[in-house]
Amino acid sequence: MKSFAAKVEDGVRGENGKPSVGPVYRNLLSEKDFPPIDSDITTAWDIFSKSVEKFPYNKMLGWRQIVDEKVGPYMWKTYKEAYEEVLQIGSAIRGLGAEPGCRVGIYGVNCPQWIIAMEACAAHTLICVPLYDTLGSGAVDYIVDHAEIDFVFVQETKIKGLLEPDCKCAKRLKAIISFTNISEEHNLKASEVGVKTYSWLDFLQMGCEKSEETTPPKPFNICTIMYTSGTSGDPKGVVLTHEAVATYVVGMDLYMDQFQDKMTHEDVYLSFLPLAHILDRMNEEYFFRKGASVGYYHGDLNVLRDDIQELKPTYLAGVPRVFERIHEGIQKALQELNPRRRLIFNALYKHKLAWLNRGYSHSKASPMADFIAFRKIRDKLGGRIRLLVSGGAPLSTEIEEFLRVTCCCFVVQGYGLTETLGGTAMGFPDEMCMLGTVGIPAVYNEIRLEEVAEMGYDPLGENPAGEICIRGKCLFSGYYKNPELTQEVMIDGWFHTGDIGEIQSNGVLKIIDRKKNLIKLSQGEYVALENLENIYGQNSLVQDIWVYGDSFKSMLVAVIVPNQETVKRWAKELGFTKPFEELCSLSELQEHIISELKSTAEKNKLRKFEYIKAVTVETKPFDVARDLVTATLKNRRNNLLKYYQVHVEEMYRKLASEKI
Repeated sequence: MKSFAAKVEDGVRGENGKPSVGPVYRNLLSEKDFPPIDSDITTAWDIFSKSVEKFPYNKMLGWRQIVDEKVGPYMWKTYKEAYEEVLQIGSAIRGLGAEPGCRVGIYGVNCPQWIIAMEACAAHTLICVPLYDTLGSGAVDYIVDHAEIDFVFVQETKIKGLLEPDCKCAKRLKAIISFTNISEEHNLKASEVGVKTYSWLDFLQMGCEKSEETTPPKPFNICTIMYTSGTSGDPKGVVLTHEAVATYVVGMDLYMDQFQDKMTHEDVYLSFLPLAHILDRMNEEYFFRKGASVGYYHGDLNVLRDDIQELKPTYLAGVPRVFERIHEGIQKALQELNPRRRLIFNALYKHKLAWLNRGYSHSKASPMADFIAFRKIRDKLGGRIRLLVSGGAPLSTEIEEFLRVTCCCFVVQGYGLTETLGGTAMGFPDEMCMLGTVGIPAVYNEIRLEEVAEMGYDPLGENPAGEICIRGKCLFSGYYKNPELTQEVMIDGWFHTGDIGEIQSNGVLKIIDRKKNLIKLSQGEYVALENLENIYGQNSLVQDIWVYGDSFKSMLVAVIVPNQETVKRWAKELGFTKPFEELCSLSELQEHIISELKSTAEKNKLRKFEYIKAVTVETKPFDVARDLVTATLKNRRNNLLKYYQVHVEEMYRKLASEKI
């Protein structure tokens, strides 16, 4: 069997209360030792400034102007134009008194100004602190205070939130710089609390009038404090150095460069995941390293398809829900085909899949099938797509396989955390044995598994599994102002992720569970809630699911957002003609959902206490606006419980009455 990772240390059986640990694995490129770091690229500032020298007239940052509510074509800043603007913004903020080490917030949707502000921070050894655009004023208030932010660059529509009476952070700010303009109302409110305000053009002009020499960072300087949204409690400030950022980008370059279809300065990336999230931030850093182009969506995810058609990206990265929606859209279109054409599509699908499984590349598995059926799907992704990357949570094997067959491009899953700069592991293109996995260790990190006895995971067992631990050069330096939590997760140089994985015989990593979402039911049985959500989420009836268990109860309940198309087909078969919202209130649908979930449980050989016994049917998907999911669309369990507390109590009441 072909091996994709190198085992560099053997596992050790635990004794004297210590857990067992599995073998240590590295990327094959690092089997003997980590490759030497490029001496020209040691900081995030190097990544950008060296590309300015090499690719001054390449398109760097693209955006779409909205005039009279109409969205125009993409407009571009070259690397040289962006650099000149960075120097002006950097000079202006230094002119306000910002000294190296000062924390500077950036708050708003992805746009060129976000990156200009970020690079201006790097140019003067200022610490960039992204403020989550999707977390709400409470978290923003906390981060500004906790990180001791003095200056903030902000989207115009977010200024109001910063100046609200219940937002204490404004009192400590020295200046607010808008991505665009500042209204008179905001000027007045800011002046009342002693905060200076500037429009983007005013700030550029300030920088022109009084130029300041750059003060580039050293590798050991802090590049950014990136706060993770978390699934409970206050956000954690993850400290990332310039060296860690630069090493990650160099490692990604080495990793991608070994494949035949390499990324180049001609590639185009569509940015729509939050820039305050590590996945998008590091994708953009990598593209800047290549001298390639980054185009930003125009702010509305509901019409992302329009941005895709206009930009025609070659690279797209998203969380599973993005790809689930793409899959749903294709499936809906297939249902509308006449039976003969649907039969032809399915036959071509099976034909290409068979050749992919025999080891052929996606481009050579079946050019005929691509031409007849699948190029139309590729056209819906802009027509030039070369790489799709899914991260943030596990992507179902069914959807990953479907995308690999139909999208006519490389499709891989990746795995990482903010603490590991996102890219802990990534799959190999065109290797079907990696389906359902997250691939192999990054070039500059090592991975091993640690025993989790209470969950029955043994890294030295027949099926090696355990908590994923990471060591290497692409790691955070600690949690800001929280040494206790840092010591809790960093043990003997290994970062403990809280994720449960298994390493297959070919060295490939698969995520199977989450340690932190383990609860014990009243009968003493442990249940991994996130794992169950992943399993039940495979059912075509389920769009969103939150599984809840109580240590004082013996049964599990769930809130389900059903898939509209699946529900409508079910209703049509039974003769129901009600709108979707009314269908969701039917007891018949509740019973059907419980029956479907039972079938899924049986298929996956779940234990009886892992079956869901009652459901509440919700019509609206869990969203960030209600703070029910994180920015990466993971369930915020505490918030979901607060939001659905009444429904949870009602479900348990009904279950108790049924037992009597």
